[in-house]
Amino acid sequence: MRERLQRLEGTLRELRRFRQRYTLEDIDRDPHLEWALRYGLLEAIQMVIDISCHLVSRDNLGVPATYAECIEQLYRAGYLDDPLRKTLLGMVGLRNILVHEYALVDRTRLYSLLERIDDFQRFIEQIGPYLR
Repeated sequence: MRERLQRLEGTLRELRRFRQRYTLEDIDRDPHLEWALRYGLLEAIQMVIDISCHLVSRDNLGVPATYAECIEQLYRAGYLDDPLRKTLLGMVGLRNILVHEYALVDRTRLYSLLERIDDFQRFIEQIGPYLR
């Protein structure tokens, strides 16, 4: 799981670089940039989900039926604080939209998520001590 966490950190670096390099107008003009943004966000969210569900399973915190339940179980076990729990639940919802209803995601909303990269960093900080 440490490798997964390092990969998440690398993805966050790339998303920060993307934010510095491209504007929303750039994304509106170039569908390839929108694709890159979608993929980068999806990859980061999926890694959060994978790490979360792995910890729930490894530490016998319950038997989640959904990705959101993995987040809830980490919160109940004290691995995550409540503000981060709420943020991560929103990310799970976004992941589902990106995967299943990709045409409905507004570019402006996607781009604004680049301002929330610190939420992923908070996940790394809160979950890091539980990874062995």
